[in-house]
Amino acid sequence: MFSMCYMTAPSLEVGKRIARLLVTQRRAACVNLLPAVTSIYSWEGQLEESEEVLMLIKTQTACVSDVITAVREHHPYDCPEVVSVVLGEGSDPYLAWVAAQTDKRPPLPSTSAEHTSN
Repeated sequence: MFSMCYMTAPSLEVGKRIARLLVTQRRAACVNLLPAVTSIYSWEGQLEESEEVLMLIKTQTACVSDVITAVREHHPYDCPEVVSVVLGEGSDPYLAWVAAQTDKRPPLPSTSAEHTSN
């Protein structure tokens, strides 16, 4: 089974750092970062409005708890938003790729190179 985790980060820099960690540690196959989303929420009794980066994390359902743990350890918020939904269907070749990228092989080497194929 496959899932997509949804989370926000306070900046593109933080989002990229967490995304690279998740992918290199094979907790996620791909992370999309969508900058400049506006979040409106109540925090400690106050109405807040923040510009954040939306992150869509594609992974196997079995890896979701690892994603959540990594986010808790590396996110600057006291209460980071990270939720997941199980994917009902998807492109078989894409899901096979997600499975291959999130297997139990050793972590990938860290890199800051940009790549746009996924």
